[in-house]
Amino acid sequence: MRRKALFAAALGLALATSVTPATSAAAKPPPGAAARPLSADPLTLATRAADQAAAGRLDHLRTGADEVWHRTKITPGAGGLYYAAYERTYKGLPVIGGDAVVVVDSAGGVRETIAASGPTTGVPTTPTVSAEKALAAARTRLDRVDDTASPHLVVLNQGSGARLAWEATVAGIASGRPSVQHVYVDARTGEIAGSRDEVHAGTGTGYYNGQVVIQTSGSGGTYRMADPLRPGVQCGGQNGTAYAGSDDDWGDGQAANLETACVDALYGMQRMYDMLRDWLAFNGFDGAGHGFPARVGLNDLNAYWAGAYAAFGHNARKQRQLTSMDIVAHEYGHAVFHFTPGNTGTGLEVPALNEGTGDIFGALTEHYAANATDPPDYVVGEGVDLEGRGPMEYMYNPSLTGYYNCYSSSIDWTRPHQAGGPLSHWFYLLAEGSDPGGGKPSSPLCSSTLPKLTGIGVQKAGKIFMGALQRKTSTWRYYDVRKVSLIAAAQLYGAGSPECAATRNAWTGIGVPAQYGEPQCTYIPPDFSMVPLPASGYVHPGGSVSLTIATQTVTGPPQTVALTASGLPSGMTATFTPTSVASGGSASLTIAASGATPEGDHLVAIKGTGPTATHTVAYAVVVSSAFEERTFRDDTDHPIPDNATISSSVTSTATGNAVSPVQVIVSIAHPCAADLAIRLRGPDGPPYTLVASGTASCTPFGVRAYLVPVTQQAAGTWTLEVSDDYRKDTGVLESWSVTV
Repeated sequence: MRRKALFAAALGLALATSVTPATSAAAKPPPGAAARPLSADPLTLATRAADQAAAGRLDHLRTGADEVWHRTKITPGAGGLYYAAYERTYKGLPVIGGDAVVVVDSAGGVRETIAASGPTTGVPTTPTVSAEKALAAARTRLDRVDDTASPHLVVLNQGSGARLAWEATVAGIASGRPSVQHVYVDARTGEIAGSRDEVHAGTGTGYYNGQVVIQTSGSGGTYRMADPLRPGVQCGGQNGTAYAGSDDDWGDGQAANLETACVDALYGMQRMYDMLRDWLAFNGFDGAGHGFPARVGLNDLNAYWAGAYAAFGHNARKQRQLTSMDIVAHEYGHAVFHFTPGNTGTGLEVPALNEGTGDIFGALTEHYAANATDPPDYVVGEGVDLEGRGPMEYMYNPSLTGYYNCYSSSIDWTRPHQAGGPLSHWFYLLAEGSDPGGGKPSSPLCSSTLPKLTGIGVQKAGKIFMGALQRKTSTWRYYDVRKVSLIAAAQLYGAGSPECAATRNAWTGIGVPAQYGEPQCTYIPPDFSMVPLPASGYVHPGGSVSLTIATQTVTGPPQTVALTASGLPSGMTATFTPTSVASGGSASLTIAASGATPEGDHLVAIKGTGPTATHTVAYAVVVSSAFEERTFRDDTDHPIPDNATISSSVTSTATGNAVSPVQVIVSIAHPCAADLAIRLRGPDGPPYTLVASGTASCTPFGVRAYLVPVTQQAAGTWTLEVSDDYRKDTGVLESWSVTV
């Protein structure tokens, strides 16, 4: 099957406005000249506020005039926020780990300042180790060195103390894989103090996307696999040149065909570019509207991000190219990681977080594209059989392929793919929950104290994670990601939102504990209560008994409660009218026993199921052919005027004395229960006060039950008196019953 690429109209994507360094001084107008008003556009306001914050709020990280902040970029994000990234120098030397982020809103308000490390103090700037020795030490990091760059002096500040170091860049092969390493060599001792690799390797999945539309360029017999709408997005071979052809019909649908691989790669890149824009308010792969080329045909069992392009190889049998959507998006996820604040970072946990980020962007892009040929999921590497062992990772349970499920101090950080498993796991718990149903897999929790977790959806989860990435620093740890993702969730959805609580619970679910200063996420889910009125009853074999199921809203808005019954003995049925109610309302339940229902005591479980809560209450029913009916009720409406007393009577045919306490159930439609006084009169003796006016809260009355100690005969007239003792509100006595 051949794949047709259609040339589409331009989308009019705008590039981000560039900014000048924060240290540049504003020019003053000449004497006598009218001052020009400052621009009030959101980007200008945000830039000005960020620079002022960098000069003030970040000043505690400086050591006098020796350290200077430089703004490197400012990027817009979701929720009207802007993220300004800063680097600093110490006595003119770059400070590695000296980055910071200032978060401002479109009105120029400063929301946060986040720094990777503390001040740099007392660091000597004269090396005792030569640049040549530093480069020689750096070369030992590779198995084969193909290229090097001259070392330059930096101050390495990773939070545990600053030191003077040489930064030497070496490129070549490490452990059989391409590598471009920045190696930091202590300029006073010669020991290797740290390193970071620009190449982030991943592994792939299937190649089929079906018949797809891709944007290419050219006309009149010359076409190129270069996107005219998304700058920098193109695909070709290992020489970096986009594939070209005489027509705009690309690939043959065969697994090993490289032009077909480019169709898959280009389609995945374009869907990711659009997902970043439409879902996450991020412009391109770098935040400034740019994409980066893809190179297929890598003669390796691998795919990787090389800092300026992504390269894609083949599976173990060389039958399939590693250009499925989730692998393409995984590799360009490394680009997003690189071009958000803190870049590729220097911290021990950063490479693992980078790999987890790739998995997250793979899942996001698949869900955005919703391609029926490759349905969205949370499995990395399905279908390709990379090394004969199936998928590379299951985000909902990374341990299935040897990755880490949970964060702990025992993680082996030298295995970044496996150590990125907890971040992938966190994202699944946030997006889908621990037991989502609907054919989606369950996910284990790393904390036994957590109940079932509820997801918030993949797009909301993506927005929260993108908000965290925009607050990234070069020394990022899992602890930091928890804190800034909660800050992002609170900013996007509110600290009292279910989204914020779900973010917190997902981190707890993978074993990352609470951090000082994080939002508390005080979300209380909507809840209701439920009670059977009365709580027990008698029924003859072949007869029935009715009761009321009363509900109340406890927290949040009312919710629909579906009613069911279980635990019924043989021959007994339960009928609800209606079968569901809005919390605060009531339903009638009729329990009917057939002649075959066994006599004796039975407990019926009555279950109310709402969207956010489920409750079960018990109704005790006695099936007996010997009992005497002892419940009497009046279902006639009786209006209750202001400052008046109304009464309603029932006639009991029961014999003997009433069994104390008698149960009285009252249903009144009245907006303020505090206005009402209620009394019960029996066939003989004085009245009994059920409630005095002014003692209840001023809330709707609804259905309420009372137990009244009495010394009365059962037979005769029982009267309920209701007095409204305050002005303004009126109501209706809808029904009442007495069980004697």
